Amino acid sequence: MEETKERKIVVAVDESEESMEALSWSLNNLFPYGSNNTLILLYVKPPLPVYSSIDAAGFIVAGDPIAALKKYEYELVESVMSRSRNVYQDFESDINIERKVGRGDAREIICNAVQSLKADMLVIGTHDYGFFKR
Repeated sequence: MEETKERKIVVAVDESEESMEALSWSLNNLFPYGSNNTLILLYVKPPLPVYSSIDAAGFIVAGDPIAALKKYEYELVESVMSRSRNVYQDFESDINIERKVGRGDAREIICNAVQSLKADMLVIGTHDYGFFKR
């Protein structure tokens, strides 16, 4: 029997249903039973906004908006990875799964990650934008 090369397959995931469908499609089509492929789930957080303690009207903002943003983004990452886990947990094949999180412009981070991870394939959802909007 011919030995197959292990492949690294990056699936970009986010809050959208399309990314979960892309993950499901990947599992069903790119991970045959008995394969030793690695699934890399990649989530890209948007860059933190520039922050000032003085709002647009010149008032001091109470509380710590940076801490609130960090808490929100942590919860968002956990939510996306949990939704991903729900998709792959019942998958029949025993596959290696890695989770990666980046921050910045999604296009740039995804391309850099694919290159640095030496991935064999990238799968991303379409968001149903259509030809002209993409």
